[in-house]
Formats: sequence, structure tokens, C-alpha cells
Amino acid sequence: MDKVTDFHYTSLPDDSLYVKPFRMYYVQNGKEKSWDLLKVHDSVAIIILNKTRNTLVLVRQFRPAVYHSILSSDPLHHMASPQVLLEKYPVSQAITNELCAGIVDKSKSLIEIAREEILEECGYNVPIDRIELVMTYRAGVGTDGSTQTLYYCEVTDDDKAAEGGGVDDEIIDVFELTMDECHEMLKQGAINNAPPSCLFGISWFLTNKTK
Repeated sequence: MDKVTDFHYTSLPDDSLYVKPFRMYYVQNGKEKSWDLLKVHDSVAIIILNKTRNTLVLVRQFRPAVYHSILSSDPLHHMASPQVLLEKYPVSQAITNELCAGIVDKSKSLIEIAREEILEECGYNVPIDRIELVMTYRAGVGTDGSTQTLYYCEVTDDDKAAEGGGVDDEIIDVFELTMDECHEMLKQGAINNAPPSCLFGISWFLTNKTK
């Protein structure tokens, strides 16, 4: 996953299937305003507890947006070659810890999409009736305002039907967190290479599913 050998930037093509930027103009309290927005897909995410080992099942993957943010923190990044940047900033810095998740881009119910993601990313084959709705909330309220629906699912080693790791050209690693490791991630002052949805999911689990 960290074998990135080259990269470059271009403007976003109009035919992107995932992100469509635009600008909204509006009048608020009599004042004309504008806001730059992104049209993106809604998504689902799943908190997965492996009951066999009492661990949470998470995934890791390389996130180009995170890598770009890391590079942008260097005031001279625009003057350096990709090779120099790759050596100075290892790609491993942009590998994030996340809940199993996926975008809503097919004509299926949200819970069916969640079930597919559990199988494709983590390799567990579970029926829909074992997937519990947690809540739906807004993600990216400053840029896209999309919704993410969070689920909870308990699995065992007997449910393991595949290695996981995603489909097509996805490169996803599956790993597990002990309860102590979950608590460590949520300690005051902790620094996590994880999105808010992951940290919220872990917090919800510790609050509602542990004694």
C-alpha cells in the first residue's frame, strides 16, 4: 500500500464519478454571499466487533487527500520533485485507520450496502438482521453536507468467508483493536491518523456496548 512511486496534479475533469465542485450564491440577511461546495456520494460506515477475540475490526488505506495535506504543510513543496517529496514524507504518514465504510453508489438499501462492505473490506459474511442501525449524521458540513449512516455489527471467526481487502483495485488492510487500544485512541491529547467518524464510532461503542 505504501509503494507509491510517482504522483502529479491536474484540474478535476467534468466526468468525475465521485466529486463535482461548484459554487452556490445566496442572499442572507440582505447580503449577497457565495460558498464553494462539493457534490459527493452519501456513505455508510460499520462498527464491527469480533466477539471471538473481543476486538474491533478496522481497516487501513492510503488516502491521497491526507498525503496532499501533509505535503502542503511544507512551504517549499511546490518547488520539489515528486521523488524528493516521497523521500522526505513517507507515504506511510497518509495511511489512515478507519471504520469499514463505503459510498452509496448503487440501487440497494443502505443496510445491504453496509453488508457488502463488511464482506468486501473485512471478509465477514453476515446476514442483514445482525446489522444494527446506530444513527445518521452529516459529514463534511463545510464542503459537501453529505450524510453518513453508521451501523454496528457483531461477528465471530466463524463468519470469516474471505480475506477482505476490498474489490477491484482497492488496497485495504484489515486489523483489530483491543479494548485498551480503543481507550488509548480517545485519551485527551491523543493524535490519531483517523477521521472523526472512526473516533466517534469507537466512542459510541465504548459508551453503549461495553460495561
